[in-house]
Parts: sequence; structure tokens; C-alpha cells
Amino acid sequence: MEHITQFIDIFLHLDKYLSTIIQDYGQATYILLFVIIFCETGLVVLPFLPGDSLLFAAGAFAAKGDMNVGLLFASLSVAAILGDSTNYEIGRFFGPKIAKQEHNRFLNKQHVDRTHAFYEKYGAKTIIIARFIPIIRTFAPFVAGIGDMGYKKFLHYNVIGGVSWIAICLFGGYLFGNIPIVKHNFTLVILGIVVVSILPAVVEFLRHKLANK
Repeated sequence: MEHITQFIDIFLHLDKYLSTIIQDYGQATYILLFVIIFCETGLVVLPFLPGDSLLFAAGAFAAKGDMNVGLLFASLSVAAILGDSTNYEIGRFFGPKIAKQEHNRFLNKQHVDRTHAFYEKYGAKTIIIARFIPIIRTFAPFVAGIGDMGYKKFLHYNVIGGVSWIAICLFGGYLFGNIPIVKHNFTLVILGIVVVSILPAVVEFLRHKLANK
């Protein structure tokens, strides 16, 4: 319980924690952010990492001159693309076996099934759309690897989705993160980003439930 509380605290106060990390680790912060974005998109067992809000916070600090926004954009775009590609390969090699298991301690089958439903509706565009939806973002490349999508086709959507996601979240923070009203209500802004990003998934879930009824 203590670890969950600590994670929530870090999640809601990314501005404070990221500021401390930048002061303590300097240039190594780029590596840390690269690893976090790669892990959120590349490791199917880590869908809970704060990607959207972390990118927004990083953009805000870049606007203050604490980090280089160009270097952030380039490195984190690579991290996002490599992460999805890694996740695709994991799904391609291990997915069929895992998908047959009703219970798996490392994988939430409901998340996989929900992502399958997204593919049925949106097709390959799911790779782009899912970038902006937590949880679904992590499972989309995994499900693509399980399915019949060829890697060239996957990579095309992966690059578009990855670069778009990094650009919108990072430059959103760069442009708006230091506006006084945003800066003084950063926790509320982070919560707003989370709510907006998961809203499509909630709407789709409710529509699915109503359709079943």
C-alpha cells in the first residue's frame, strides 16, 4: 500500500520530482526519461507509467531552459518507436501462448481483449490512436504482434503515432506549461491530462457494454 501511495504522489507532483531529478542528475535526466518512455511503450507489464503527464512536465521544464526541447523530442521519439517495436516482437514471439492462458500474473487478459476490440473497429490505425490512450497504448503493439500485421505496415503507423504523441504532449508542455494559471495548478492540469487521455477508452467501454445489453 505504501508503494502505491508513493507512486500516486510522484504521479501527481511530477513537476516537483522532475525538478529535483534535473538538479541532481543533470544530463542523465535525458537517459532516465528515455528509459521511462521506452518501458511504458515497450514492456507490456508496465502500462501504468505516467507517459502523457511526464512528457508535458518535461516540456514545461524545457521552456524554462532546464532542458533542451529539441534533444528531448528527438530522443523520446526514438524511445517511443523502439518501445512499440520491442512490444510488437514480444507479442509476435510470446503472445499466442500467453493469450491462451485465462490467468497470467504478468498480463491482464482483459486489457488484451479490450485492445483486440479496438483493432476490430479501427484496424491498423489503432497503433496511432492508441498512443493517446493509457493502458491501450501499451497493449496495442503487443496485440499487433499476436495478429497478422506485417512489421513494415506496423512500423509505418508506429513512427507516425510515436512522433505525433511525443510532439503533442511535449510541445504542449513547452507552450503552456509555464503559463501562471497552469503553473500554479499543475496537479489539476496533470489530472486533466489523465482524464482526457482515458476518456476515449471509457466511452468505448460504455458503448460496448450498452451494445451487449
